[in-house]
Amino acid sequence: MTQRGLSQAADANELLEKNRRFYDSLWSGATLVEPQRFNTWPLVSSLLPNADRRLEVGPGLRPRLPIEGTHFVDISDPALSVLRERGGQALRGEVTSLPFADGAFDLVCALDIVEHVDDGDGALREVARVARPGATVLISTPLHPSYWTAFDDFVGHKRRYEPASLLEKLADNHLVVQRSAVFGMKPRSSRLVDLGMWWLTHHPEKAMRTYNRTLMPLALRFQSELKFAAGMVATEGVDEVLLVCRKAAG
Repeated sequence: MTQRGLSQAADANELLEKNRRFYDSLWSGATLVEPQRFNTWPLVSSLLPNADRRLEVGPGLRPRLPIEGTHFVDISDPALSVLRERGGQALRGEVTSLPFADGAFDLVCALDIVEHVDDGDGALREVARVARPGATVLISTPLHPSYWTAFDDFVGHKRRYEPASLLEKLADNHLVVQRSAVFGMKPRSSRLVDLGMWWLTHHPEKAMRTYNRTLMPLALRFQSELKFAAGMVATEGVDEVLLVCRKAAG
């Protein structure tokens, strides 16, 4: 391997460990939130009749697909342990190397994942690879590199996508965007984000407890109904998008 290749591999491992430390800390003090409590549930429930074989990548303790009978892949052992206890088929792994055969699933869900890994293109290839032709693939990701803040750095984001570039990458992997919606629970107020960042940096244990016990329940209570548009939603001013894709035949 060349020096450049070694450097890239080291950067990827460093990012993986950063993400693992963050989410192990987050999930160690958290309780499972049932998928029915999220605003994604009406969408998910409408897809289940044609989705006997299901995979969710990186759910932590906030799965959006039904737990029992669903395959899960995550980097966090605390989250995997809880998912297994609830009947999920949970494996430790990475989105860039999914331990499944081509076309194994009818429904694949990867929310807030592809922006966290060094090899984003590889992550999209893997998500598409394990989906059968005709399968539904749910992907969410932040948009617009110009919207980057310290929050992105803290939670381990590697990138934000330009909408046009994201659509091209999806098309390259035979993923056709059928509909989409504005998504995400990040506070709109930059002052709230800055305050949260300071609290997490200076008092991480207390901040994690406050998030899990107080802020997350409040966020769930005040979720907005997802409003879907055909194709890609108008993205000006949109921080994050949820995409409902169909896997086309290769």
